[in-house]
Amino acid sequence: MRLTSFTDYSLRVLMYAALCDDRLVTIGELADTYRISANHLMKVVHLLGQHGYLLTVRGKGGGLRLGRAPAQINLGELVRLTEGSDALVECFGSEHSGCRIEHACLLYGVLREAQEAFFSTLGHYTLASLLERPVPLSRALGLTIPITPA
Repeated sequence: MRLTSFTDYSLRVLMYAALCDDRLVTIGELADTYRISANHLMKVVHLLGQHGYLLTVRGKGGGLRLGRAPAQINLGELVRLTEGSDALVECFGSEHSGCRIEHACLLYGVLREAQEAFFSTLGHYTLASLLERPVPLSRALGLTIPITPA
């Protein structure tokens, strides 16, 4: 199974926004940091905003921030949303599949089970799970995050 770039970018945007929870983040900043097209990121941010994962502020001085706490962002739900169609193979997504063996094939059940296991595993994790080591992640992104004393 391979995730789309859209899903990859969605995860990256949320991780970055979570690390910068003390301020608004801009699409330009994200595009520069990840070397990703700002146009692609605008689409990602729009969808994440529509579904409450991000809060967006328009205009001069605007940007984005997380719309939910990292522990409330389930990775399984997010990936299902961003991946859209669950058509891993042709016979998953169409009433009118062109597959000649569909009526006799057991592969459908095996692949469906594998796909559900994939989403189930992701469902055990949240955005907070990806942020358990914020210092090395921040450094990799060129961010300086405040270190709070223990």
